[in-house]
Amino acid sequence: MTDTMDRRADSVPRWIYRGQFISLREESVLSEDGEESGWATVEYPSSVCVVPVFQDGTVMLVRQFRKPAEEFLLEAPAGKMEPGESPETTAVRELQEEIGYTAGRLDRLTTFFTEPVLCTQRMHVFLARDLTPAKLSADEDEFIGVRRVRLEQAIDLIADGSIRDAKSIASLLLAMRVMGDN
Repeated sequence: MTDTMDRRADSVPRWIYRGQFISLREESVLSEDGEESGWATVEYPSSVCVVPVFQDGTVMLVRQFRKPAEEFLLEAPAGKMEPGESPETTAVRELQEEIGYTAGRLDRLTTFFTEPVLCTQRMHVFLARDLTPAKLSADEDEFIGVRRVRLEQAIDLIADGSIRDAKSIASLLLAMRVMGDN
């Protein structure tokens, strides 16, 4: 038994939608037992999530409205990669745009799929330290508030539902692990 599901050799993806940020395709796949089925996939650019930890052990979170959730969410700074941009470059840009800082030290913690059942997006997670002010204008469609909390307090914010998005939860927990090892 193998752990694969292969795209049919003769299957050509059928594009349902192609947009500026996302695209949707359908195609046929073969399972391990030879059964053919249809599969829909959302193509979305890779992104970064950054946990900015200050010298005093606090972390800067952002609060912004997320239309699909229909509410404001408290998150770690994050954003999609532009074409040709490295994850590190995106992380530096997003820190400047969202919280007005740059990092003297940027450590990659991991890369994961955000929703591998339906989406191609990979999330690159970074821990940012040695932070200094470095303002870069926010995207014109972003209205962001910031909140600074102790890193260990993030676990309480996750537990009480104040932080509810998966990328921030995973990123903050990884950062706590790394910072606890220091």
